[in-house]
Amino acid sequence: MTHAGPSLEILLRRLAETPQDFLDAPRTGKSGQLHVSALIFDLSHQIGQPFTEAELRTLSGTDANGMTLCAIACWLLSDDTLQGRISKPRLLPFLGQTLQALAAEYKAERYLLDPERREELVRITLADLGLLPAGETAAQAQDRLQALSSTERRRIIAAAREAEKRAREIREALIKKAAAEAADKYTRE
Repeated sequence: MTHAGPSLEILLRRLAETPQDFLDAPRTGKSGQLHVSALIFDLSHQIGQPFTEAELRTLSGTDANGMTLCAIACWLLSDDTLQGRISKPRLLPFLGQTLQALAAEYKAERYLLDPERREELVRITLADLGLLPAGETAAQAQDRLQALSSTERRRIIAAAREAEKRAREIREALIKKAAAEAADKYTRE
C-alpha cells in the first residue's frame, strides 16, 4: 500500500448500499440473470484499460458465490473516489485470485451485511489496488486489515491448535519418560 486512497467511510457506505440487482444469480450457461463478465468489461472500460476476451474468460470460470462477490466488487470499484486510481495489472489478480479466496471464506452477501466483513472487503480491495485508506499510515492500515482478516484469523487459530497439539505431545512424552524412569528406579531397588 503506497498511494493515498479514498475515505474508508465512503467505500463502506457504498458497499452497504449495493443494489439488490448485484446479488441476482450470476449467469452461467443458460441459468442466472446477472452477466458478471459484462460488469467486469464495463469496469475495465471505465478505468480506461479494457480487458481482452482471454482475460475476461479467466475471470468468468468461478463458482456462483465468487461471481456474486465479483459483481459486488465491480459495484464498489465503480465509485467516483476510485477513478484514476485503479490499474489493470492490480485489478486482474484482485478480481481473480483475491475475490475467490474471500468467496471461499463466506457467502458474498455476508460481505454486505456484516460490518466487519464489509470493512475487510474494502480494506483488502484497497490493499490489492496499492491504496491506503485516507488518513491512515501504511502500518495502521496493515494492522487493521490483519485484525479483520478472516484468513489471518484462521491462520492464527490453526497455529495455536498446532502449538497446543505439540505441547500435549511433549507433556505425554514427559509423563511416559517419568513413568519409565520410576519403573527403572523401582526395579533397581
